[in-house]
Amino acid sequence: MKMYKEKKKNLIILIVFSAVFCTALGFGMAMSNKPEIETLSATDFSSETVVRTITDYTSNAVAETADEYEEYLDTTLVAKEENTAELTLTAFTVTEYENVAKMFASDTVNVRAGAGTDYDRIGKVAWGTEMDVTGVTDNGWFEVLYKDLIGYIRGDYMVDEMPGIPYLFVGDSRTVQMELAVGSTDKAYIAKIGEGYSYFKNTAIGQIPKYAGQGTVMIINFGVNDLSNASKYIKLVNSNIDAWENAGITVYYSSVTPVGSCSVSNAQIESFNAALQNGLDERVHWIDSYSYLMQTGYSTNDGLHYNKETYKNLYSYYMSVIGQQI
Repeated sequence: MKMYKEKKKNLIILIVFSAVFCTALGFGMAMSNKPEIETLSATDFSSETVVRTITDYTSNAVAETADEYEEYLDTTLVAKEENTAELTLTAFTVTEYENVAKMFASDTVNVRAGAGTDYDRIGKVAWGTEMDVTGVTDNGWFEVLYKDLIGYIRGDYMVDEMPGIPYLFVGDSRTVQMELAVGSTDKAYIAKIGEGYSYFKNTAIGQIPKYAGQGTVMIINFGVNDLSNASKYIKLVNSNIDAWENAGITVYYSSVTPVGSCSVSNAQIESFNAALQNGLDERVHWIDSYSYLMQTGYSTNDGLHYNKETYKNLYSYYMSVIGQQI
C-alpha cells in the first residue's frame, strides 16, 4: 500500500511538471518573433517529443501502479480468507440424556451457544445455580436449558451436589468491613465486630460446616483484638485442620494488618504474626497481608479500620495469592 501511495504521488508530480513545461514552451514559441530572444531548434527540443515522452512515462507509471495495487488487493483478500478459515468453530457431538438431570454451578461461569469458548456467550450463571442438564458433549461440556434456550457449560464447572461456597471469610470487625467493601457474591462471612479467640472457638468454628465444603477456600483473620493469644490461635487452628481438609476446604490465615495510632502497635502485630507463621500447621497457607499494606499503603480514620478502597485492594491481594497457589 505504501508503494501505491508513492506511485500516486509521482504521477501527480509528473502531470504538474508537464503542464508547467508546456506552458513555458508555448510562451517561448510566442516570443520567437522578437530578434533579441534566441529560440530553440525543433530538432533540439520538440514540444511533441516532450509531451509524448511525459505521456509515455505517465502511462507506464499508471500501469505499474495499477498492477501493484491489484497485487496488493489479491494479497489482502487471500490473508482475509486465511484468517476467516482460522475462526472455524469447535466441532462437537452431544449424547442426549433420557431424563433431564439436575446439576449445580460450582463457580460463576459463562453459558455459551456451543461447546467451546469460541462460541458466543449467551449468558452467565452464579455459583450454586441449579441447572437442568439435557446431555453431555464428546469434548467435556454439558448441554443445559438456559432461559428457554439450549446452552453449554464446561464440565469442570458443574457438580452433582450443592457445592461449598467458593470463599469463606472468618474474622473480626475488619472482616465485617471487608464484606461491606467487596460484597457477598460467591462469598460468605462469619465475623463479628470486636471479637477474637473466644468467638472463633465457641461460635465461628461451629458455623463453618454450614457454608464450607468441597472446593471452598477459607480465609481466617483474627488477632488484632487479642494479640496476646497467639498460642491459643495456633492450637485451635491446628486441631481443626484435619477436619477442614477432609471436607475439601483449603485454609488460609491472613496476617494481622498494620494499624495507625490506636491501642495496639505495629511492633506487637509483627510479633503476633511471626508466632503464627512459625506455629501453624504447614497445610495452613499464610497470606502476608501486613507486608502488603506496609508496602502499598493504606488509609484509616480511627487507626484500626480502613477505608473502602483499602479493603478492595486487600481483597485483590488475597485473590492474587490464592490464584498463585491453586
